[in-house]
Amino acid sequence: MNYKDLADLIFPDAKDISYYEEKYPERNLPEGAVVSRFAPSPTGFVHIGGLYQALVAKEMTEKTGGVFFLRVEDTDQKREVENGVTGIVNSLKDFDILPDEGMVTETEEKGNYGPYKQSLRKEIYQSYAKYMLEQGKAYPCFCTTEELEETRKKQESAKVRTGYYGVWAKCRNLSVEEAAEKIKNGENYIIRFKSPGREDRKIKHHDLIKGNVDFPENDQDIVIIKADGLPTYHFAHAVDDHLMRTTLVIRSDEWLSSVPLHLQLFQELGFKAPKYAHISPIMKNDNGNKRKLSKRKDPEAAVTYYKEEGIPVDAVKEYLLNIANSTFENWRRANPDKSLDEFDFQLNKMSVSGALFDMVKLLDIGKTVISRMTAEEVYENSFKWAQEYDEELEKILEDKDYALKVFGIERGNKKPRKDISKWSDVKYNIEYMYDNIFFNKDMEYPYQVINDKEDINKILKLYIDKYYNENDDKQAWFDRIKELAGELGYAKEVKEYKANPDAYKAHVGDVSTVLRVALTGRTNTPDMYEIMQVIGKDSVTKRLEKAMR
Repeated sequence: MNYKDLADLIFPDAKDISYYEEKYPERNLPEGAVVSRFAPSPTGFVHIGGLYQALVAKEMTEKTGGVFFLRVEDTDQKREVENGVTGIVNSLKDFDILPDEGMVTETEEKGNYGPYKQSLRKEIYQSYAKYMLEQGKAYPCFCTTEELEETRKKQESAKVRTGYYGVWAKCRNLSVEEAAEKIKNGENYIIRFKSPGREDRKIKHHDLIKGNVDFPENDQDIVIIKADGLPTYHFAHAVDDHLMRTTLVIRSDEWLSSVPLHLQLFQELGFKAPKYAHISPIMKNDNGNKRKLSKRKDPEAAVTYYKEEGIPVDAVKEYLLNIANSTFENWRRANPDKSLDEFDFQLNKMSVSGALFDMVKLLDIGKTVISRMTAEEVYENSFKWAQEYDEELEKILEDKDYALKVFGIERGNKKPRKDISKWSDVKYNIEYMYDNIFFNKDMEYPYQVINDKEDINKILKLYIDKYYNENDDKQAWFDRIKELAGELGYAKEVKEYKANPDAYKAHVGDVSTVLRVALTGRTNTPDMYEIMQVIGKDSVTKRLEKAMR
């Protein structure tokens, strides 16, 4: 009996690998085109670090005319969650990182290199495992869990590396006949890779982010096919990346230590290995200590958080590009109106150590992104978000024509308003513009420098009686406020007040603040002239009268 006989006994129905090599030919792409993938497990929400990897992979494939595909690695079926694939697909869709191939719903896919779900590729893995058995590069292992545990304890007491290798690989040297007999007797088994490696030898590897690294060779006889007939991650990813013709694997740097094993698997299978780029994790400052963003502790670890908060998609992508490439910030400053697609993303400019997550910076980018939008875009985005997450805001925005006037305030000029960083900010930032909300609130007026009730009432009454004219242009409107200030003994110019503060009670800016607070209940708002134009004369008068009570 020989290796081929043993392989036939274990996988009698497996096709020859030539069938798959022909079925999944080399891709017909331009020279230098990158084929990369996002390959998550459907075991819970997509982590922001996963989205970061997907964005980088998409950038690399788009700029080279390549292919970005979504493969779902679901061989660990015990950990799978319901509708896990849908969650992954929707997260990519939400952030406009759309795969060219791969899963498009829980069960549907597109592309010629599928199935793109590992659990549906069982026959493929078995064909390649059979090929490895025929070559004498894999073998059946009959060790029980108890035996493996006993071996581990012996290794620990002998203070040597744990694992299944060398003298500890008990089933490695079974003859073909012994193995066949055990199988025929119904003994349970798994398939292990027969590693040709030695730990005392080094391999040199060039990672596209980390640079040159060297490691001891892999000498572990890892499991490649489990007892349920499904492959382990290590084996499945090698077979899949070969057949899907992946040229660049972008993944988290926790996999860096697996490089020796993965390169060895590619070599022993006779495949050309892809290039690897290991991304450092996104870190968080936790009381002065750096740690990874945690699924358990940090709500911002889940990509669903950004959608629920209403942080604009472009802001999240822009922020991720900002931490990915140090050159991005200067590029954006020089090109404020260009599309993100025009940025020349470079893998070798990625940080070797993990970037610190900064929510303040992200929200600041959110403000800038929203400030560049038209009133129509702000309306559409906030209304869409409100339909899903905020009934009150949805109701407020039902009158689209009025909402567009509200969002149009201080928009489209050289210095647009930057009061909204995310769609969940919108309600607070516009509700005072609606009389039905404004007049139904118990108002607390946060007056500033001028806060004596009698002085405030004098300003408001005189403004209504003498100085308010809804038809004024902006200059005339402000000139009238200056006149009012002068009539009541306030400085008409701020510089006059600063030059001689004892001569005046306050200045025209303080008078404007009284009007602003009376009209809106806020000290910080967009342009007051535009606010008054939008709410109209009746509302202005009623609001000032209410504040005088």
